[in-house]
Amino acid sequence: MISPRWHLSLLLSLTLASAPGWAAGGNETLFNFVKPMAVVTVDTAGADLPSTTAEATPEGEILRRVNFSPVKQPTLRLAPASGSWDWSQADSMSLRIQNAMDWALTLEIDIEGVDGAPGLHATVALPAGPAQTLLVPLRPTAPEMFGMRAGVPMPFNLGGQRLLLATRVSGELERSKVGAVKIYLSEPKAAQDILVGRFGTRAGGGELQKAYSGIIDGFGQASRGDWPEKVKSAEQLAAAWKAEGEQLQKWQRDPARYDRFGGLLGGPAFEASGFFRTEKRNGRWWLITPEGHPFWSLGVNTVNAETSQTYVEGREYMFASLPRDGEPLAAFYGQSDDRRGVGAQQGRRFDHGRWYDFYAANRFRANGGLDSDVAVEAWRERTLQRLTGWGFNSLGNWSDPAFATAQRMPYSVPLSISGDYATVSTGYDWWGAMPDPFDPRFAMAAERAIAIAARDHREDPWLLGYYADNELAWAGHGDSPQARFALAFGALKLSTDSPAKRAFIKQLKDKYKEHEALTQAWGVPLAAWEDLDAAGYEAPQPNEAHPAIAEDYSAFLRLYADQYFKTLRDSLNWNAPNHLLLGARFAVSTPEALASCAQYCDVLSFNLYVPKPQLGYDTDYVRSLDKPVLISEFHFGSRDRGPFWGGVAEVYNEQQRGESYQRFLADALKDPQIIGAHWFQYLDQPASGRLLDGENGHIGLVGITDLPFGRFVDAVRKANLQVEKVVLEEAKAAADVAPEAPTKDADNQDNQQDDANAAAVQ
Repeated sequence: MISPRWHLSLLLSLTLASAPGWAAGGNETLFNFVKPMAVVTVDTAGADLPSTTAEATPEGEILRRVNFSPVKQPTLRLAPASGSWDWSQADSMSLRIQNAMDWALTLEIDIEGVDGAPGLHATVALPAGPAQTLLVPLRPTAPEMFGMRAGVPMPFNLGGQRLLLATRVSGELERSKVGAVKIYLSEPKAAQDILVGRFGTRAGGGELQKAYSGIIDGFGQASRGDWPEKVKSAEQLAAAWKAEGEQLQKWQRDPARYDRFGGLLGGPAFEASGFFRTEKRNGRWWLITPEGHPFWSLGVNTVNAETSQTYVEGREYMFASLPRDGEPLAAFYGQSDDRRGVGAQQGRRFDHGRWYDFYAANRFRANGGLDSDVAVEAWRERTLQRLTGWGFNSLGNWSDPAFATAQRMPYSVPLSISGDYATVSTGYDWWGAMPDPFDPRFAMAAERAIAIAARDHREDPWLLGYYADNELAWAGHGDSPQARFALAFGALKLSTDSPAKRAFIKQLKDKYKEHEALTQAWGVPLAAWEDLDAAGYEAPQPNEAHPAIAEDYSAFLRLYADQYFKTLRDSLNWNAPNHLLLGARFAVSTPEALASCAQYCDVLSFNLYVPKPQLGYDTDYVRSLDKPVLISEFHFGSRDRGPFWGGVAEVYNEQQRGESYQRFLADALKDPQIIGAHWFQYLDQPASGRLLDGENGHIGLVGITDLPFGRFVDAVRKANLQVEKVVLEEAKAAADVAPEAPTKDADNQDNQQDDANAAAVQ
């Protein structure tokens, strides 16, 4: 229960000179915690104002302390003593505020409407340090509106003022009827204090656009802030690039310790098949090189010089320096369009038009303006030197296809299947709806994609294998039955033009024969089978009273997954019988999809963004499937090297990135199913957002200037070299033990039995 703490009076027109950084002109002060004299209600719940007087900050500013207790939602609430506030002429709510702790706090702010009307919500990171003016825009805003995943760092300095602007505000608000403002913390573990002063509104300042102005310098780096690898001149860039080349020469590995494909010598020899394969021995799964040596795949995704462009058209004000047409660096402009309508692009502006490639421009600067073809070859050579010098042995997904012809590092190929086949929505749909594998057009599209992918690689021993697409929407968000069985719900909502819906209904008819039996099993009214045919059919939620609902949904999920994976496997066995099918790069999954993938693929692959692999999936269930596991994506990002987003798995700083990488690999090695881990990705994403979806994370080994992040790379190299030692020791222990699982060749011989088993499912 929120109980009134004060009823205070304050003259609405106050002199503003005593508040540092407060500018008059269209602004209104509603309340002052230091000299309360207005009719404003201040309520607290799980919070307190422990002193009746204000206090001086180290900088000499006078502010009032608020203490938040360690409860579920300690709250400070400000409201007019009667009626509501009319903020129709204002652009933002303002509050003079300071963090009284030595660490950052996360504040939740609600600006409420009247009588339950909608309001706005913002989450603000309040850093330790001096006071600033917090501004919350009074309309929805998000970094995506400026073309990027994460917004510019806060606070920032504007005209001598330290402003903390909420860059993501959700909801809607009738600004003429504002009921209250709530400031709260979510379940603090210990008591936390802030200091507050003047509270009111601000109008006409244009702070939001000013916050994004000039945020990218001429090298594509964030212009605000500094870090050890930040480049200040072309001369510095060229000198650093040269010095790194000398270091890499010292780090190149001893070829006598490896076979031609990077397999570890000095240990046992396994059977050499001429291609990469998997084998289980002594309780551990192994990748085996074509020459028959153990290989734990340490890879990097997106080793590619063509994925660092960023849109500039329409937001040129964000860039402090762009080359003029006709200048040498203007060669790195281009045009593109990323309006594909998938979930990853929703709400984003600046998604088409003219782009600029700062990464290519910086390589041009670093190598003295070499001819473009020569420069690309120089980049590939330097990149391979880096990867091998840093202890990597594999090229992950989406890497430059030209590396395949170099025959210096094993690589993988994605099966990017596209076509006009039907789809099914699960509501997740981040990269689009699920392909409908029951549509004959999907089988044709898969055959075409696989034939093209295999055309140049059919006999290439350097190929690790093929991925079965990427991060498909096998389930919805969360752990609810709606999410778990999202494919079943999605299929039944469609019309009977949907091959997936027809397959589902056939499955139900085969089981129940008569519609009355389904009516009883599901507990729903059905006058005839045709009742299921209606588009928009609302399938029942699973419940304890009718366990058959969940059983039938599960059976359909397995049928769906079997149709999908069997289609791919059959085509791959025809077009590329010697290579591995590396699984589906699961970001979301269901037990049925995992079981089917284990049956038809050689490897289970997961894209995981967790502190250790075992937290990314049900390890007991995956262990029961008895298939090797490849971590096809993982990373740890931070916000202290320029780009504004900390990635999917964010840590505090660069040092923690390295420590997290080392722990992740150590935990992966402890799992006998895991045969490798691939970092995402080689390069930082552009601070202003990549073309595809505006992602702008510091997640790379290398920055936009083509210089490595030294401290992080050192930690990565140390961890990678330790992997080799552990793998070699375990390989020696397995030397005299017979294989426990079939090789790829034996798998191919068993395909007919697998198909028979799949047909018997359900």
